[in-house]
Amino acid sequence: MNASQKKSFGHAAILAVIRRLILIVFLVGAAGAGAELLLLEHTEDWWQLIPLLLIALSLVALIIHFAIRRAATVRVFQAAMLLFIVSGVVGAWLHYQAKIEFKLEMNPDLGGLALFREVMIGATLPPVLAPGLMIQLGLLGLAYTYRHPALVASTEKPELINTGE
Repeated sequence: MNASQKKSFGHAAILAVIRRLILIVFLVGAAGAGAELLLLEHTEDWWQLIPLLLIALSLVALIIHFAIRRAATVRVFQAAMLLFIVSGVVGAWLHYQAKIEFKLEMNPDLGGLALFREVMIGATLPPVLAPGLMIQLGLLGLAYTYRHPALVASTEKPELINTGE
């Protein structure tokens, strides 16, 4: 092994460690988010089930990926992460709208900046920024798949493909 190959292998090993750490943070966050959503009974209608279904989809995609390690399983996980991001944006909008409705029922005279302030910092449910966690998890998942070895072109050396999940 020449110096260039050693350096390349060293970078691959470092990337594999970073990838594993990102995956651990993603898994802890997904488990925590799922548990919290279940404990809060975030299951009243189908909109509220979407984050739970996406968490389940991502975990299934990861389990299948660890079993067969193919580019297709990484792509499915990436698609799930994009859906995480979309669900976070939509969830924040839905939480914001629900909280506006609640605040206006309590005080119909609210409007403009005063209404915005009440919605954003008021202590009532739903928390407007809570769906941002789905965005963070989606970004973590995408970071995990960045230059993933399973996505390496078939011209690359096979021993590099199996490093780093």
